[in-house]
Amino acid sequence: MSRRGQGGGARDRLLLAAAELLDSSGDRTLSTRAVCERAGVQAPTLYHHFGSKQGLIDAVLDHGFTQYVQPPQASSDPVDDIRQGWDRHVQFGLDHPTFYALLYGQIEPGKPCAITAPAHAMLRDLLTVAARRGLLRVPADDAADQILAANIGITLSLITRPDDDRDMGLSDRVREAALAAVLNSDAVRPADAVTRAGAALTLRALVDQDSTELTAGEYALLRELLGRLAESRPRLDPG
Repeated sequence: MSRRGQGGGARDRLLLAAAELLDSSGDRTLSTRAVCERAGVQAPTLYHHFGSKQGLIDAVLDHGFTQYVQPPQASSDPVDDIRQGWDRHVQFGLDHPTFYALLYGQIEPGKPCAITAPAHAMLRDLLTVAARRGLLRVPADDAADQILAANIGITLSLITRPDDDRDMGLSDRVREAALAAVLNSDAVRPADAVTRAGAALTLRALVDQDSTELTAGEYALLRELLGRLAESRPRLDPG
């Protein structure tokens, strides 16, 4: 059905038309003719806005991914925001399984995916806030890598399961296990290790935020020393 006369800019109508066709068919070779007919535009309009059919597909995937990566409204609790982001990620994958598969089909060996990068950046920002509050037991970048890998893995796992055999509690359990692996907890680490490593991570995050009173050399040296302290492990008492 043509969308001519339905309002909205040509670019937005093309994005919507391509998204609907991709989501319903999962065919990355969808025809430009079908997209243009659905959007109510001519082919030159598509090439004007996106350069090529692949450019349109990339824009659709980028748009779709950004929609669920961005939180509706950030709270004052970065850990709670991470939980909500995890749940939005999983729900998006379940609501748009073909779209989700196409998103991760963009990944090439050894090359970070520009489309999925916003999810990592969002996590890193939230975890940096957590580090400044003394909540992390590993560097923010490492924590973001671990959480995002687990988030993607559980989403793909749930997508492959039939609706009547889909245990959503599994997502909650994996989420909490992933958080426990990167957050400080007296129950899982000795108190002295939490104090030293956690304090080092907190100070490094604060220095990264504002290093105006340090020279470049001082900043580099301090960051290296704090990194060593953050990664060190407590010695076991041989007695």
